[in-house]
Amino acid sequence: MTVPLDRHYSVELPVSAERISQMRRIVAAHLRHWSLDLHVRPVCRAAEELLTNVRLHVGEEDRCVLELRWTGRHLTVSVADDDSRMPRLLDGGGGGLSRVMALSDSWGTCRTDGGKVVWFTRYAESPRTTGLLPRTPLPGGRTFRSTPVAELV
Repeated sequence: MTVPLDRHYSVELPVSAERISQMRRIVAAHLRHWSLDLHVRPVCRAAEELLTNVRLHVGEEDRCVLELRWTGRHLTVSVADDDSRMPRLLDGGGGGLSRVMALSDSWGTCRTDGGKVVWFTRYAESPRTTGLLPRTPLPGGRTFRSTPVAELV
């Protein structure tokens, strides 16, 4: 199976609670479309944490940009907002960046001209197909049927 390199999705959105749950479904649909079904739950949960952090610490009135990028080997999810305050990993926290860290292979943050970007990555290699099934041997023999049954009748 050949996977086009660098699949990408980006959307700007307000960070209301309703919009966050809608974005979770949209992220899940993109991952399933890219045949990354095994990553749907952890990626959606971590993306929801990033969006919730924007809602809690920046405000529901502000907008952010959610971006998905899959190269065929790595999936990167990032959320950019207009607040220049950098996030912190709190001790003993069960949510927020602690949860993102637990659900990802790596994460980070960087300043931008107008705010910051928080991102995480997961190793997500392109799915492999098993190929064709082997031919069924003929009963009692070691030879294989080379022509379809329909042609023999």
